[in-house]
Amino acid sequence: VVTLVRGELSYKSRLTLEAIQVIDNNTKDIVHGKIENKINDVNYFEWISHLIYYTEKDDIKVKIIKKTLSYGFEYLCSSTRLVITPLTDRCYRTLMIAKQMNRGGIIEGPAGAGKTETVKDLAKALGIYCVIFIGSEELDSKATAKFFKGIASVGAWCCFDEFNRIDLEVLSVIASQILMIQQALTIEQSVFHFTDEDVILNPLCGINVTMNPGQIGRTSLPDNLKTLFRPCVMTCPDYALIAEILLYSNGFY
Repeated sequence: VVTLVRGELSYKSRLTLEAIQVIDNNTKDIVHGKIENKINDVNYFEWISHLIYYTEKDDIKVKIIKKTLSYGFEYLCSSTRLVITPLTDRCYRTLMIAKQMNRGGIIEGPAGAGKTETVKDLAKALGIYCVIFIGSEELDSKATAKFFKGIASVGAWCCFDEFNRIDLEVLSVIASQILMIQQALTIEQSVFHFTDEDVILNPLCGINVTMNPGQIGRTSLPDNLKTLFRPCVMTCPDYALIAEILLYSNGFY
């Protein structure tokens, strides 16, 4: 594959091969780690702490720890993939457990830590479309209501980037909107009443947020909003590992 990447390729073919290389390097490192640590049981944490795909009848299940989600089968076209590091794996576990509990994930960390890209890449791994929504002071509850209706009905994931930039009054309303969706997911409704109309509910939908709490001008989240999410803190990633795998996926070895 590396030889192919070094040759003449179309843009889409090159993207596909680079993504295959990134995924292949991650799986190779996982297998080598299991061999070195003599992991011979599928119930060991070192094995179940990674995303694992299983076929069950006519469906594909994605498992991590003891949490299982159905694969979304969304066509995402040729796109790049995120280099998986131990920090990324920890964030994956938090988001998967949160989704299994019909909650969202809230990722905190400095700029450049890969918070938003991690949410996007996990959605790709699950075959689910992910929409990035940038939070701002001008955002109002009517706009978020329309956005949540679309997310809930099509079964997509959303990632509110810079969530704590939104005004505190709007955040309180957003908390009640998210709670409506999570309660409908918990009781497995196919149609639920949201704001002023009935909305079809796709159980694959998910709401995650990212925030940089240390930045000036950011508001603290209200308590009724914090309870709807599982927290995860991302610090500086392993840039040496990321650079090594990206260079290899681009034909350097």
